[in-house]
Amino acid sequence: VQLQASGGGLVQPGDSLRLSCAASRLTLAYYAIGWFRQAPGKEREALVCITTRDFTTYYADSVKGRFTISRDNVKGTVYLQMNSLKPEDTAVYYCAVPAATTCPNLPAPFEYWGQGTLVTVSS
Repeated sequence: VQLQASGGGLVQPGDSLRLSCAASRLTLAYYAIGWFRQAPGKEREALVCITTRDFTTYYADSVKGRFTISRDNVKGTVYLQMNSLKPEDTAVYYCAVPAATTCPNLPAPFEYWGQGTLVTVSS
């Protein structure tokens, strides 16, 4: 099982970006998916999670109102729409599958991780 996050890049403060998460050998439609990020020199931070029924759990107050998670089960893709980006959003962003069948209360294990995608917010 391999997850792949994509869509990162260099943007300016205030810009928007949409990240995508896809998987090989795993049907994402059957799983809850979470988004995480890790900034340079900092610990990994949980951001938000979406269940198979599109219920959303936000783990980070810093992204509420700016980041939105969604999924397209036909395409087998989960998205993270990021608006009003700030320099402090600069990080490598990862998607992951929780060991639980739904979005868990943290701390909780996430068992499948993929390579991340770098988002840099700078003027």
